[in-house]
Amino acid sequence: MAACLQLNAKPFSPLLSPNPVSTRTRKLGRISCSAASPSKRHTITLLPGDGIGPEVISVARNVLNLAASVEGIEFKYQEVPVGGAALDLTGVPLPEETLLAAKQSDAVLLGAIGGYKWDKNEKHLKPETGLLKLREGLKVFANLRPATVLPQLVDASTLKREVAEGVDLMVVRELTGGIYFGKPRGFGTNENGEEIGFNTEVYAAYEIDRIARVAFETARKRKGKLCSVDKANVLEASMFWRKRIMAIALEYPDVELSHMYVDNAAMQLVRDPKQFDTIVTNNIFGDILSDEASMITGSIGMLPSASLGESGPGLFEPIHGSAPDIAGQDKANPLATILSAAMLLKYGLGEEKAAKRIEAAVLDTLNKGFRTGDIYSAGTKLVGCKEMGEEVLKSVDSLVPSPV
Repeated sequence: MAACLQLNAKPFSPLLSPNPVSTRTRKLGRISCSAASPSKRHTITLLPGDGIGPEVISVARNVLNLAASVEGIEFKYQEVPVGGAALDLTGVPLPEETLLAAKQSDAVLLGAIGGYKWDKNEKHLKPETGLLKLREGLKVFANLRPATVLPQLVDASTLKREVAEGVDLMVVRELTGGIYFGKPRGFGTNENGEEIGFNTEVYAAYEIDRIARVAFETARKRKGKLCSVDKANVLEASMFWRKRIMAIALEYPDVELSHMYVDNAAMQLVRDPKQFDTIVTNNIFGDILSDEASMITGSIGMLPSASLGESGPGLFEPIHGSAPDIAGQDKANPLATILSAAMLLKYGLGEEKAAKRIEAAVLDTLNKGFRTGDIYSAGTKLVGCKEMGEEVLKSVDSLVPSPV
């Protein structure tokens, strides 16, 4: 099944309900892993990557397996290298075999890429180049990044409770255009003979129009508010962005559209994040703003993402990095990857019941007070990556999600 953007599909719902009561149902007896015989089969490509990537992918795979077995789904996995791991094995950050495996699967789950070891490599030999080429190769142009402050973690936010409580927003980021891919780019010398580096921010109309429609559809199915973020007071590319967004807005008279310069948007996300519902922006601004939004929730280790295209498999990944300083120490927070697996089920495979089961299990685990170091506070129980995964597994096996 392709993880395509079905704009007329069932409404997007927040990845996690801020109200755990609406997500959880009464506990039943322990459900056997063999409770349902597999009736649906999907192929998933796993890309553990670098740093903490292998640790969080291992946990997420276990959670996926259990949720699938309970819901009568069977997964076939293929694990292939990407990023620094691929560089060490093959000499390139995205081997042809890895991209081919990803394209031939139903969905792709990525851990993390990068690390100090490869920081001094030439650009074409950096792990991050492999990720950009993977996105480009899969043609996943729409990146959905939810940021929801859960009641259980509101005090983990660095913002005051009254500012953070109730935040529930979605950043829709254009993923395969803009300055990360624009040409010309490179190094050279200027008229004074000085060495320079340069990149080009460029967007074609079709690139803006398609991400705009995804954003308007997403906003329509949330609270009907869309804020387009640009830098139209300075950049021609942003002036064109705003022009196209306004043109597409005519197709969505029921959605309230506003515009905001990126510097103001960065400030407003900290000052009053609840004013936002759905944000649409270009590649580089979306990269920065979604990471900023993640910290409102308490930890970047909590946030998943989905990258989708018009056809083919989707790419699902936590938005955190590879955290090489804690790699192999059982300190990583696996919840963002587990929730990325839930997004994979929901948006990539259309397996809503299994996705809801995982989402409910994460909330249940947090309700029980289990915390990794990044979200720990007094009165909660500090656990490592593996134990957090084990607790989520217990909840996956004992909770029944609300009907789809």
